[in-house]
Amino acid sequence: MESILLYSVAALAISIIINLILKKLGISQIIGYIFTGTIIAYGFDLHHAKESHLLELIGEFGIVFLMFTIGLEVSLSKMKQMKVEVFGNGFLQVGTSATVFYLITHYGFNIDTSASIIISLALALSSTAVVLTYLKSSKQIYEPYGQRALGILIFQDLAVIPILLLIGFLSMSELNLQEVLIDTALSAFVLLGLLFIVGKRVMTWLLHFSADSHSEELFIGSILVILMSASLFAHAMGFTYSLGAFVAGMIIAETKYHHKVEADIAPFKDLLLGIFFITVGMKIDLLYFSQHILEIFVLLIGIFSIKGLIIFLTILLTSKREVALKTSLALAQVGEFSFAIFALAGNADLMADDLIGMLILVVVASMLITPFMIAKIDVIVGKLLKEEMHHNDIESFTERKNHIIICGYSVVGKFIAKDLADTGAEYIIIDNSLKHVKEALDEGKKAYYGDMSKPSMLSALHVENAAAVIVTLDNMEKKRLICEALQQFNTNVKIVAKVVSLEEKEALESLEIGTVIDAKKEVAHILADEAKLCRL
Repeated sequence: MESILLYSVAALAISIIINLILKKLGISQIIGYIFTGTIIAYGFDLHHAKESHLLELIGEFGIVFLMFTIGLEVSLSKMKQMKVEVFGNGFLQVGTSATVFYLITHYGFNIDTSASIIISLALALSSTAVVLTYLKSSKQIYEPYGQRALGILIFQDLAVIPILLLIGFLSMSELNLQEVLIDTALSAFVLLGLLFIVGKRVMTWLLHFSADSHSEELFIGSILVILMSASLFAHAMGFTYSLGAFVAGMIIAETKYHHKVEADIAPFKDLLLGIFFITVGMKIDLLYFSQHILEIFVLLIGIFSIKGLIIFLTILLTSKREVALKTSLALAQVGEFSFAIFALAGNADLMADDLIGMLILVVVASMLITPFMIAKIDVIVGKLLKEEMHHNDIESFTERKNHIIICGYSVVGKFIAKDLADTGAEYIIIDNSLKHVKEALDEGKKAYYGDMSKPSMLSALHVENAAAVIVTLDNMEKKRLICEALQQFNTNVKIVAKVVSLEEKEALESLEIGTVIDAKKEVAHILADEAKLCRL
């Protein structure tokens, strides 16, 4: 007991010191946790602990809590809106990647059929823990490439279920594939039916009464009961813990408590994710790595290149090149679920131990590199796609004041620009659509390509000297993100935001924006005034 306490305190102290240093360098905390795991494993000779089922289970619940918070962001209505990203892009990416990797492993490396199938499916998956942790913390999850990445990751997490079932089928020849598929479909029907019909009422009732108690402890306890119950129920039905957590999050997303639930669950999610990444670091075998460093990096580069190209081409079917490239860079790594896949395959004697050891190091290396890539994704894409509008050529506004910034140059933005031009007011246009920016430039207006949720962009525009910022965007998440960034950059900035529904108005209320224009209400006033004039 005392040794466990010593290891825990040491891990906590080491992770804090490393992450404080990495924070100064602008490096993701994920790297710090992975390094902590490696240091603990070698410093206390805990290499045997990396095989601990209890430790893996605790680490897995970091992913469970992460998927729960993702579910809070993806209500049923939003899932319908993301059906192309989830079921279109996701299916195409996983299917194509698995096929290509199978052909390479089976025919290129002469690996037997069963092992090739398992390896190809594992390599087709990306890291939910690494990618979504960064996208949520940086709030890039609301950007176009963040939404594409989220959709593909959701499909990949769903795909883990049939992959694990397939491994069981390959290891037990007496199983009947048709029976397995029927049992899985029935289990999924029962799971989703009970969670959405019975579970939804129970969850809403529990959250309602715990909120009315005005006790934070009871409310947090209710959240944990809902989360753990849904996860355990999904596992009992033969699925992953994270699937149950994701569905529970989707259900709560339909209630009025989802913002508070997400805020309250954040500390648990961050702590458990830290433990998960520590277990990843414990899997690093430095001796084996040094002996096979060339092979590992050759495989790593090959996997990144092939998988990145497949994702790029998949997203390019429905999006522009910049979004496709960012998505491919974010998802080119191999994910944490591959550890479970390789472990299960090893226990069933479907793969050799040396091969598994090599692949685990490749996976860890890919997860280690990814935070660096995502943090610099704008810089990388800017260099690879040297389009005219990608340059930050915004002129200095130091000597100018009281200019108006129009964020978004779609239909509403164009009318605003025309009215401001008629009155002689000085204004500039900012939009993250190259098409809209080029339209404005062709009309002789001052327009720039960029994302106003980025502090660097706000600084370049000298928002602190602006008379007002008019936000005309239709995307609610992006609109709120920009308003939050503006207020954090300068609390005195005058924000004028357009809303088109009561839900949007309520979502912006907590920000205390100076002026919120209800488009429907203003149209109603104009129609009524015109009707009154007809009576005169």
